[in-house]
Amino acid sequence: MAPLAARIGAITAKRMFGGHGLFYDGLMFGLVSGGQCYLKADDATLACFEAEGSEPFRYQSARREVTMRHYLSLPAACLESPAAMTPWAQRAVEAALRLGNAR
Repeated sequence: MAPLAARIGAITAKRMFGGHGLFYDGLMFGLVSGGQCYLKADDATLACFEAEGSEPFRYQSARREVTMRHYLSLPAACLESPAAMTPWAQRAVEAALRLGNAR
């Protein structure tokens, strides 16, 4: 994430969900869990993620599997290139702003 951070600004991480939440300027825009990174999506960006084959974040609670449809896996191209990652991270930050993510 360091090359990405240089492109969009300071990114911080906080332990949560058995992994880490990713924050930009106090907004949670992503999470890392089980070795996979997920970015925040909303109605304006969901189709972009789905077109790239992204899957929603899922975890097992005490009683059932929970799907967080607003966090989707990174498109494959993002794993290869910080330049490819930057617009997806920007979309995730914008989605967090639209969804009213608390600071």
